Amino acid sequence: MAIREIVSADGTTIVYRTLGDPDSRPLVLLHGWAQSSRCWGEPVLDQFAADHHVIAVDLRGHGYSDAPAAGYDNSANWAADVDAVLTAEGVTAGAVLLGWSYGGLVICDYLAAHGTAAVDGVVLVGAITSIGRGERGGRVGAAMKAAIPAAMADDPGTAIEALGSFGDALTGPVDGTLDGKGARSQALLGASLSTAPRVRSALFARAVGHDDLLRALDIPVLVLHGTADTVVDVSAGEHAAELIPDARASYWEGCGHGPFVEDPERFVGDVREFLADVHSHARASGAITS
Repeated sequence: MAIREIVSADGTTIVYRTLGDPDSRPLVLLHGWAQSSRCWGEPVLDQFAADHHVIAVDLRGHGYSDAPAAGYDNSANWAADVDAVLTAEGVTAGAVLLGWSYGGLVICDYLAAHGTAAVDGVVLVGAITSIGRGERGGRVGAAMKAAIPAAMADDPGTAIEALGSFGDALTGPVDGTLDGKGARSQALLGASLSTAPRVRSALFARAVGHDDLLRALDIPVLVLHGTADTVVDVSAGEHAAELIPDARASYWEGCGHGPFVEDPERFVGDVREFLADVHSHARASGAITS
C-alpha cells in the first residue's frame, strides 16, 4: 500500500491510498459523509487489490485530506478532486468509480463536469445522487433525520450522542459476539468525530440535482442498497436505478447503511461480478484491449 497526495484545483491537498498492481484496471473508492478511506476495511481492499488498481480517497475535509474553510457547496471542487486523483494516477480510461453514501454524490459531480471518457462503470452503495429539499435522489432515513442537527454540534457530548446513535445503522446489530462489528462501529464513530463539525455541517449546505445526468449515462451502473438503510433511504437507490438506462440493482433485504461491514464477502462478490461484466463489455466493444 502507498499513501499519496495531490493538490486539487483550488489548492486543497487530497490524500489517497493505492493498493494492487498500478497496471491493473482502476477501481476508485469514495467514502461517505464524516468517514475516511479506512471505512472499507483492509480485507475488502485487499480482495479488490488482487486484480484491480485500488485507489481509496479521503474526501476533502475528511481523513488526512485538507479541510478548507469553504468551498464544500461547490460541485466543481468535488469534481476537480476526483479528476486530480485520476490524473495523478495516470487514469485516462477504464476506471470504475465506487461511491458509498455521500460518495455517490461526488461521483455525480465528477461525471457532470468530466463525462465518462475515463470511466467504464459506477457502483452506488447506499448512495445519494442529489442533495437538497425535494430531491428524491437524496432522501435520507430515520437515523439521519434524528441525528441532525446534533451530529454537527461543536459540543462533544452532543455530537458523540448523535453520531453514536448511528451504531447499528452502519454495522448491523452488534450483539456482543466476537464478529468484529463492535470494533468496526467504534472505528467508524472515531472517523466521524475526527471530521470537523464545520465540515459535517457544510456537506449538507448545498443543493444540486443530478437526475438529468443519470438519465443520460452511457455506462453501466450497479445500485447496491440495503432495504433497512436508515441513513440513506432505499428509495434514493431505487430512484437512481429507475433513471439510469443501464442500471443493475442489488437490494439487500434487511441490510442497513454499510453492506461492506455487515457482509464483506457478499459485498466483494456482488461488486466483483459487476466489475467482470463491465470489463468484458468494454473489451467486447473495443474500449480496452487487455
